[in-house]
Amino acid sequence: MINVAGVVSIVLFYALILVVGIWAGRKKQAGNDSEEEVMLAGRSIGLFVGIFTMTATWVGGGYINGTAEAIYTSGLVWCQAPFGYALSLVFGGIFFANPMRKQGYITMLDPLQDSFGERMGGLLFLPALCGEVFWAAGILAALGATLSVIIDMDHRTSVILSSCIAIFYTLFGGLYSVAYTDVIQLFCIFIGLWMCIPFAWTNEHVGSLSDLQVDWIGHVEPKKHWLYIDYGLLLVFGGIPWQVYFQRVLSSKTAGRAQLLSYVAAAGCILMAIPPVLIGAIAKATPWNETDYKGPYPLTVDETSMILPMVLQYLTPDFVSFFGLGAVSAAVMSSADSSVLSAASMFARNVYRLIFRQKASEMEIIWVMRVSIIVVGILATIMALTIPSIYGLWSMCSDLVYVILFPQLLMVVHFKKHCNTYGSLAAYIVALLIRLSGGEAILGLPALIKYPGYDEDTQEQMFPFRTMAMLLSLITLVFVSWWTKMMFESGKLPPSYDYFRCVVNIPEDVQRVGDPSESGEQLSVMAGPLARFYGAATMAGKDERNGRINPALESDDDLPVAEARRMNQQTAQAQVKKMLDTATGSGGGQLGQSGMAIPTPEQDNTAF
Repeated sequence: MINVAGVVSIVLFYALILVVGIWAGRKKQAGNDSEEEVMLAGRSIGLFVGIFTMTATWVGGGYINGTAEAIYTSGLVWCQAPFGYALSLVFGGIFFANPMRKQGYITMLDPLQDSFGERMGGLLFLPALCGEVFWAAGILAALGATLSVIIDMDHRTSVILSSCIAIFYTLFGGLYSVAYTDVIQLFCIFIGLWMCIPFAWTNEHVGSLSDLQVDWIGHVEPKKHWLYIDYGLLLVFGGIPWQVYFQRVLSSKTAGRAQLLSYVAAAGCILMAIPPVLIGAIAKATPWNETDYKGPYPLTVDETSMILPMVLQYLTPDFVSFFGLGAVSAAVMSSADSSVLSAASMFARNVYRLIFRQKASEMEIIWVMRVSIIVVGILATIMALTIPSIYGLWSMCSDLVYVILFPQLLMVVHFKKHCNTYGSLAAYIVALLIRLSGGEAILGLPALIKYPGYDEDTQEQMFPFRTMAMLLSLITLVFVSWWTKMMFESGKLPPSYDYFRCVVNIPEDVQRVGDPSESGEQLSVMAGPLARFYGAATMAGKDERNGRINPALESDDDLPVAEARRMNQQTAQAQVKKMLDTATGSGGGQLGQSGMAIPTPEQDNTAF
């Protein structure tokens, strides 16, 4: 029987999210369809909206439903995601937000492609894509479970309908729509859940949470200690190299603000986890066969994934569940948009433009991104309809990102001189093989290597093989990079063998983006009649090349625009003079005093 009140609440809250998404999309500058404007909202996200959208990096449908499910099935000690992702925001703010924002990158893959080349960056896009699709799929699966409880709609229909709505307003407004719907999303979750908790807690069917028979705290068995640590490290460090996070970092007005937003969002993650933790505990203390619930009891895996909407539906009055279920459903729907936008942005910029169409116009890239949004949305929807456990899907989505991307991003941001393309490719292969060898029961992937402590009954690895894969990947990256550099520079391998052209056989017209200077200025090389910029971070539109002010370089948000432009022009003139003096003294195509290659106009960039 369809719940009419549930249908009405869904329509109202979906309409609210849709209207806000379309309204926010209108904030985009008229006629400005540059990558920076659409993908990063013109780097103009303010403090208030920034706090909410950074918190919404992780706080969404998968977060609240997965947390409640983990409390009900395994207990609080196994609900590691809220604490793990909060710490990932803290470490991301400390070690990555400042240098990434100062360089003015547009996507997370930009520094990887600057160091390892466009094609290797395209290969690194694959685990990033998988992570974003798995995450969006987990969110959509949570939504399907919620709507199947509220309005008795088939979960497949609800997943498809919800993904279509999220894709629509993301197509319309880009990051503007994503950021402003994040504000509504968090308000809906916070108010909706806290409104329901007192009624659910005092329901006559709910027992005492302090009852010894109601173990909602849980415990870690001695044989699972290493597994517990493995999952914890995966969430903390595997939660950093995500485009959904760096999308928010790079859209901040300044590098310092990007760090601040990371720290505040970490506190927000913990705060927003409290309501679903309490709801999971309340569900644990409820004998569901004594309520209006008519499904199987004890609850099966399919029912535990719907534990949060079940509490709101069966343990609260109608008027409360009307608001709570509607608000949570709309919030879940709106939280899928950022992952879809992130994956589409990386494909359009780092794969299509930098690999296949270097001379593509801004408008062409934007249209490729819009088509990619639709394709990624379809992939996420298919995943949501085929993998059962929300929390398992949620945990799994960090695996490939953790073992492959984290070591490589760490090296290119902080130790760029100690890695090259050969090390990157070797590390990629090592990490992928070790991770796949451990198997994945959720996907039906058998374990090729049964590490010490392997549980035959659950087909679960107790050995921390994920962290081992990450560390071996890091070691491989450093060692192979050092070995290839030593072999080429010592002459033991001729330059012609430098196939990736990254050690000694480097084209003279290649200029990488250098380390961030104290003022955060990007390096540029001036040659011939026109200025040419090199490196993924500096592939900007004509506005940027003509002296558009990078907000990350402003020391004060209140600095007058005229004064900022004057200072920017003086800095640019000084750089041009220095570069021209160096070029005049050393000759085109040779190494100047700064050690940078000065290209001649007729030379062409053919780097790997």
